[in-house]
Order: sequence, then structure tokens, then C-alpha cells
Amino acid sequence: MPATPLPSAAHLDASPAPGARAARPSRRSRLPRLPERAAFWLVTATLALLVSASSAPSPIFPVYQQEWGLSATTVTVVFAVYAGTLLLALLTVGRLSDHLGRRTVVVAGLVGVLAALAGFLLAGSAGWLVAARAVQGIGTGTAMGALGAWLLDLGGRRAALAQTLNGAAPPLGLMLGGLGSGLLVQYAPAPTRLVYAVCAVLLAVCALALLAAPEPAPRVPGARASLVPSVRVPAATRPVLGALAPALAGSWALGGLFIGLGPSIAAGVLGRADHLVGGLVVASLTGTGALVGVLTRALPPRRVATAGAVAFLVGPALLVLALQSASTPLFFTASLVSGVGFGAAFQGGLRAVVATAPPAERAGVLSAVYVMCYVAFGVPSVVAGLLTPHAGLRTVAEGYALLVVLLGAAALVLSARAARRTGGAGVPAPRRTPAAAERTARR
Repeated sequence: MPATPLPSAAHLDASPAPGARAARPSRRSRLPRLPERAAFWLVTATLALLVSASSAPSPIFPVYQQEWGLSATTVTVVFAVYAGTLLLALLTVGRLSDHLGRRTVVVAGLVGVLAALAGFLLAGSAGWLVAARAVQGIGTGTAMGALGAWLLDLGGRRAALAQTLNGAAPPLGLMLGGLGSGLLVQYAPAPTRLVYAVCAVLLAVCALALLAAPEPAPRVPGARASLVPSVRVPAATRPVLGALAPALAGSWALGGLFIGLGPSIAAGVLGRADHLVGGLVVASLTGTGALVGVLTRALPPRRVATAGAVAFLVGPALLVLALQSASTPLFFTASLVSGVGFGAAFQGGLRAVVATAPPAERAGVLSAVYVMCYVAFGVPSVVAGLLTPHAGLRTVAEGYALLVVLLGAAALVLSARAARRTGGAGVPAPRRTPAAAERTARR
């Protein structure tokens, strides 16, 4: 699949003329252009599919363990490699699309994910899985923040909808990847191959279609400097992100509890060995989270995030009760309640944060949020995977649940403090720059 080439190092920091956008190559000018509305939904679908491809391997790992004799530690290593490379990409190229434009960075990231899916299709050993997961982490981390920023850029008068979809697309993608993979593994032929082929075809179509999507971000200097590993947050965004950090981190820690350990709990504690059940565990959490984000889109984001933090206390408590009683209905109830917390805290927090981000720094802000979320998602999951063979799945899951409860309590404390400082607003109002006011007036 042809990919838009990255510029050479000699041109990375070339400055455009004052007040002028960088010229586009003539080859691109001859390509047909998608209407902005169509491009808006295409970018949304691509973001959801990107995340779904990242969750698709989870229901397949038990098959690898059975067929190849992999240990739980090996599976944990495969997951850790993915989380580590994704974070590395977010820290290095997470802000690159603010300088090179959205399309170039997104298509490059999608090409990396397609290479990873090809690796999964060819995999015959744990080494192949590690390599494919590493490439997938790099590709996903490269494209994720740029896609989110592109979606906001294309929002226009649909700015509120763009913010909602930015938060809803990742949980929806996790649901599609987990449930779709579980269905194919359980009922379709080639359980370790077909899922990756389907994801590859869909993402390839999206990548080709994105070549015709409008590019709203001009090229600006500083691309080379942006590659230095860092997390940069604009001054206007820092108070909001600080106040909502426990809610954002707790939401993905809660997601990691059910996505990382849920299928193992269903099989090892509840005796549900069906691969589809593992997919349903992921889908019940992430699907509920996506739905909550859509239903609460008109509510103040701080209140939504605070409601999610309350669910951090209830969902894990129900999970512990389900483990003690080995109750499948109670386990899925815990997953649904936790899904409310996952969706509300993440999407409410994300909406509040991105509302303060200057357009020229959107990709960097989104990358900073995803760094925080994926650290909270990945580190406890890896630690849990390493401890499970020694401490037991039930003990590890209960300790993990306690961590989420503590994050929920911290989120509620910070929310209360922020509300007192701002007279009930919860988080500071976004600062409107003259440029932002002028854009709003034009719309």
C-alpha cells in the first residue's frame, strides 16, 4: 500500500513564509478530495479501528498458550512489549503531526500497524508475537494522537460532537476488537489468522481513503525538536489535567483490570472457558463506557468525571464479591458498573482537557493524556501478570481492585478541591486566545 513519504531531515525544520501555509506537493493536489463531513466520520472510524486492532489479539492468547505451550509470563512479556513501545511512540512522535500535518503521521502509523498485522498472520512462535506487538505499539502510538487531533480539527461547528467521539471511539474500538475477535476465535475457521486479516483489510481501506481527506494542519517548524522524548502540556491545560489526572488514570487502570484479567477470571475462577465469554467481558466494560460517553455529552465534563470516580469505588467492590462467591452474574454486573466508571471518567476528563488545548498543540496534549492512561493501563496489568503465577489470580485481582478504589478516592478529593477553588466549576474554564475567538466568530 503506498504511504505518504516523510520529508527528509533537511526539510523537517523548514519555515513557511509568514502567514502562509506550506505548499502541498502537486501530486496531492491532483487527488480527489473528500468533503469535510465525510472525512470527519472517516477519521472517527479509523481511530476506532486502530484501537480495535490493538485489543483483537487478547482473546487469541489462550489459543497460543494451548497450541504453543506458552507460559503466562510469556504472554505478559508480549503485552509489556506492546505497552512499552506504544508509550515510546507517544513520547517521541506524539507531537509530530502538529508540525508535519495530520495525514502524513497518521498514514505512517497505519502502515506500521499493517506490518504488525502481517507479522501476526505469519506468527509461529513467541518471538513473532513479541516482534509484531512491538511494531503494533509503535504504529498505534504514532497514529493515535494525530487521529484525535485531526478529528478535532475537522469538527468545525461539530466541535462538541468531535470531543465526544474523541472519547467514545477508543472504548468502542476496544469493544469491537474484543467481541469481534472472541466471536471469530470461537466460531470461525483459522482462529489465529482470520482476525488479523479482517483488521488489516479494514485499516488498509481507511489508510487509502485518508489520502483524500483534507489536511487542516499546516506544516510548521520544530519537527526535529519535537522528537525529543517529552510530555509537553500548555500552561492553560495544566491545571485541568492535574485536577483530572486520577480520574483519567483510574479509568484506564479499571479498564486494565477487566481487559487484562477479566478473561482469565472468567476461565480460571468462574469456569467459563468459552473464548466468546472472554470477549463479552471486554465488550461489557468498553461498550458500556462508550455508551455512557455519548449519553453524557451534554453534561458538564467535571460532573461526568466525578460520577465516573464514584463508580471506581462500586465496580471493584462488586468484583471482589463476585470472586468470593464465584458468581458469574455478579461478575458481569461488576463489569457493567465498572464500564460506567471507565466511560464517564475517561470521556468527561478528556472533554475537559481538550477544551483547553490550543489547536496548534492538540496532538501533543492528546498524546500526554494517552501516556498517562496507558501507563495506568499497562503497568498494573504487567505487574498482575507477573504476580499471578505466584500469588494466585484471585489475590492479584483483589489487590488490583484496591488500587482502582484508591485512584477513585484521589479523584474525588481533587475534584472537591477544584470545585472549592473555582466556586463549583470544578476545573478552570479554558482560556480563549484571540486566535480562538477569531475562529469562533468566523464559524
